[in-house]
Amino acid sequence: MENARNDVRDGAVKEISRTDFPKDFVFGVATSCYQIEGARSEGGKGDNIWDVFSENKDNIRDDSNGDVAVDHYHRFKEDIELMAKLGFGAYRFSISWARIFPDGLGTKVNEEGVAFYNNLINFMLEKGIQPYATLYHWDLPYNLHSSIGGWLSDKIVDYFGMYAEACFASFGDRVKHWITINEPLQTAVNGYGAGIFAPGICTDATNEPYLAAHHQLLAHAAAYKVYEEKFKARQGGEVGLVLDCEWAEAFSDKPEDEMAAARRLDFQLGWYLDPIFFGDYPETMRQRLGDHLPKLSEKDREHLRNSVDFVGLNHYTTRFISHVETPREIHFYQVQEMERNETSKSGEAIGDRAASEWLFIVPWGLKKTLNYISRKYNNPKIYVTENGMDEEDSELEKLQLHERLNDTKRVGYFKGYLAAVSQAIKDGADVRGYFAWSFLDNFEWAQGYTKRFGLVYVDYKNGLTRHPKASAIWFSHFLKGE
Repeated sequence: MENARNDVRDGAVKEISRTDFPKDFVFGVATSCYQIEGARSEGGKGDNIWDVFSENKDNIRDDSNGDVAVDHYHRFKEDIELMAKLGFGAYRFSISWARIFPDGLGTKVNEEGVAFYNNLINFMLEKGIQPYATLYHWDLPYNLHSSIGGWLSDKIVDYFGMYAEACFASFGDRVKHWITINEPLQTAVNGYGAGIFAPGICTDATNEPYLAAHHQLLAHAAAYKVYEEKFKARQGGEVGLVLDCEWAEAFSDKPEDEMAAARRLDFQLGWYLDPIFFGDYPETMRQRLGDHLPKLSEKDREHLRNSVDFVGLNHYTTRFISHVETPREIHFYQVQEMERNETSKSGEAIGDRAASEWLFIVPWGLKKTLNYISRKYNNPKIYVTENGMDEEDSELEKLQLHERLNDTKRVGYFKGYLAAVSQAIKDGADVRGYFAWSFLDNFEWAQGYTKRFGLVYVDYKNGLTRHPKASAIWFSHFLKGE
């Protein structure tokens, strides 16, 4: 605790340079297809659950959608050229399942969709940028939701396996880094519990989030098995899973607070990594959820065992965690019997807040998260697959363009968090790469276009023109050792 508090009080941003990282360390930027591509009905694409979810204006803060987004579908060459000019060596993007199989069923590959991603990947490689491809970033083909119940059906495991195989076959000769599923916790809890993300299900929060998570885990294992058996020998790539985790720092030295913080990490990382590394869900989850948590069969355990070549970590923020007595409800947050605090016991703020109410700037939390994964799961290979902060669009609208681009707080954020990654590597964590979120301002899910995470400013009112922010320029100098 004392180290954490010292870090909280230490507001100075230490300088960081490229030489603080291994020579082969990967620096990249990240996006997801629904947030940037647009072209909802072009190229043979079918609807996904976010296409339909956003038709209900009550679901999106600013009544917007991703039908056009920032038009990356038509502007990908412009975006990749800018990425290369800034000096990034890798790009984490996602493939739209509904562009490959418009109905999700795997009966016929949509060749126009394959052609789009072939063109994107080929242009990236031409510009010296390595592709890191995510198979699923929340955009389930709508037909799989309406016909079988989406992630609530065990049938989806086979459909995801077929989709993964089609992608490996089409792109795996050039894509050597694969992510199966992005942040399954968010899909499970917000998509099938709270109902604030697509598909907007909130009918049985005591069972369905855990079932959706269970099927995502099995789908991940199915895709990993397909790659191992059919593609790895000749393609030589790696397959991982991306999880989101905010660091849980005990609010005090009391045993109940320390146990609550440990529980919080079990319900984030352990939910997915424990079955892969240890063969079952965390005991803390089993104790609290009982039969609401699905059971893993021996076949499931076998398929899940060590089914990652790397762990992807999406990390943005940290909270002080205290124990609270709550009714033993099975809802995801209540059952953890914990409270997330923005200040320490002595009243010190955990960090400066970004635009989103949940996002506080706490660089030391990333170091602790990386060291925790390294320690608990036998030092796996790790990529930080997302890390960044947002600004409020309505506040930026009051400024002149040159002022909007001067995102000094984001520059400080990246300096602090990159220093934390460097420290974790020095501590022994096997961190191989870092991807800033996000390359472009984009459609930020239920928040619409009200939040801007981009290193590159997108002018939504003037032709979606791109303007590198100060953070993009800082990154360029950092990467080039200037």
